[in-house]
Amino acid sequence: MKSEPMTTSITASLRKAALALGLGALSLAGLAQDNNSIVVYNAQHVSLTQAWANGFTQETGIKVILRNGSDTELGNQIVQEGAASPADVFLTENSPAIALVDANGLLAPVAPGTITQVAANYRPAHSRWVGIAARSTVFVYDKRKLSTAQLPHSLLDLAKPEWKGRWAASPAGADFQAIVSAMLELKGDAATLQWLKAMKENAIPYKGNSVAMKAVNAGQVEGAVIYHYYRFGDQAKTGENSNNTALHYFRNEDPGAFVSISGGGVLASSKHPAQAQAFLKWITGKGGQDILRTGNSYEYAVGVGAASNPALVPLAELQAPKVDPSKLNSKRVSDLMTQAGLL
Repeated sequence: MKSEPMTTSITASLRKAALALGLGALSLAGLAQDNNSIVVYNAQHVSLTQAWANGFTQETGIKVILRNGSDTELGNQIVQEGAASPADVFLTENSPAIALVDANGLLAPVAPGTITQVAANYRPAHSRWVGIAARSTVFVYDKRKLSTAQLPHSLLDLAKPEWKGRWAASPAGADFQAIVSAMLELKGDAATLQWLKAMKENAIPYKGNSVAMKAVNAGQVEGAVIYHYYRFGDQAKTGENSNNTALHYFRNEDPGAFVSISGGGVLASSKHPAQAQAFLKWITGKGGQDILRTGNSYEYAVGVGAASNPALVPLAELQAPKVDPSKLNSKRVSDLMTQAGLL
């Protein structure tokens, strides 16, 4: 056998995964020899997923081949490929892309042992995919221009005339569209479309959250709707793109307090289901969640009892609205944003 020897614990883990998938008759030696790698379609940040892949391979000997792209790109690619997809696992930055793949019947049920590792708030009830990390919506603002008393109380306030030309976003990105997905679920079509039309009038578009934050830091615009980790990441480096800014958390179950879940799922067409399930279990378990705590991604850990990076505002303090991630509708959001002239 050419593959590296597996530890007893990993052998047991693969055996459990195989049994859960009805593969009990298949020898683990055969799994290791013929299926010593998996293909992951990865829309998460490459550095984070590479750290996960390295840790998993080091512990199991199973190689992880990453195919990197955006949420929308890879989600649509999997739908087009259907049962012929070479992917074993799909990882996303935001949940609408994996919800799209699931809606097309292309995901296998996640192993029960993996599901129970993730807090209930950060996974859909149907268990066909699971949360692997999370990020919070925030309003990054120029602290030289805005006091805390002048900040918007709600994301909806940014539609008011007094905010015209004063705030920014990256409407073409999957990050912002996930936020709009949450608003759609919380407020409905009419209110969401009205807000998007006001955004078309009020907001300055930038290509990417980091670019929008940089514009705020440079004094080009007073604030921007982004995810929290862009500022944390910049502050951990030189701070040159964020030193003039601060973060405002909307809280109070406002649409602007939405916590977006990064999803992970195993493709129903996977040729290596036991290994794919083992990878997903590792990411959501201690090894993968510890990388979120100690690494430089600054995304939230979602595992039961898992601690996030201590620099972050605790998830429990964000007062996020309750949104079923499986109901976030990227297609409807695209339609509404196009109708509003944002796409």
